[in-house]
Amino acid sequence: MTSTQKSILVADHEAGGRLDRVLAAHVGELSRTRLKGLIEAGSATVDGSTIRDPAHRVNSGATILLDIPPPAPAKPTAEPIPLAVVYEDADIIVIDKPMGLVVHPAAGNWTGTLVNALIAHCGDSLSGIGGERRPGIVHRLDKDTTGLMVVAKNDRAHRALAAQFAGHGRGGEPFERGYLAFVWGAPERPRGSIDRPIGRHPRARDRMAVREGAREAITHWEVRERFSGPDAPRDRGSQAVAGLLACRLETGRTHQIRVHLASIGHPVIGDSVYGPGFRTKAALLPVPARVALTDLARQALHAHVLTIAHPITGEILHFRSELPADLSRLHNVLAAMRVEPSGT
Repeated sequence: MTSTQKSILVADHEAGGRLDRVLAAHVGELSRTRLKGLIEAGSATVDGSTIRDPAHRVNSGATILLDIPPPAPAKPTAEPIPLAVVYEDADIIVIDKPMGLVVHPAAGNWTGTLVNALIAHCGDSLSGIGGERRPGIVHRLDKDTTGLMVVAKNDRAHRALAAQFAGHGRGGEPFERGYLAFVWGAPERPRGSIDRPIGRHPRARDRMAVREGAREAITHWEVRERFSGPDAPRDRGSQAVAGLLACRLETGRTHQIRVHLASIGHPVIGDSVYGPGFRTKAALLPVPARVALTDLARQALHAHVLTIAHPITGEILHFRSELPADLSRLHNVLAAMRVEPSGT
């Protein structure tokens, strides 16, 4: 089935009205909630411009186009998508997620997700406690973030894992979610923490932002390597063009590392959402690094360490994932620009 498109001409009496309310008056077969979701997913344009804010005010005479995707299946179905399985037993499965794989079905990605692959791999045992569209999922990675994820295969394991991820090791139990991030520039200090609350962006609903009064968010970071420009001296006093940071999460907010690193002026390389203003810095890189960055086509972020207590046996499990091929290539070309760390 293909999507259908509704075209609406805003009448004089509708001028100044909210986009979602105007659409609701013309598209009676869809609920306000469904229309809001379509708008936030980028399915609505006003005079040719994509509008993602349901509260956007429309003008008289404006043309609204709404793409309505075909109905999604009631439940995700099994799809034979290959999985890189790191560990598996009767209760959990740990996978190394590749770039481009969406974790669970949602608007615009109803099929081809990790959940579809897990249903095919695990069969009827997959936990449903997370909801029928998120069976077994206790945490997620962004579509273009690679690395380690653990999934529960039954309800008992799901409850125990969910509790671990909610606590993030704050009670002293062994737990770690560690990431490697290639960033623009590098902090002057060798290590530090970012304690800034994160919530939904007030205007761009598909983005997150540091906001007062939002949910607590804490990220710990450490500079692993610094990379200078091609003509700079290779010493610790050189201004870093880029850096490799190891990040550890103490909380688990949406886009947390990407938002936090951007908030201190060191966005993740390749992040088109939180670091587009840093694209010109690519000119400071040597040609091989620029080529590797162009080939990357995603944020340079990888979930490389995961430590949990097995949800049933209590055994401490530690997993590590090395950099995937695209990030390894980027690292290799940046290595020629490595400078001595600023201290320990």
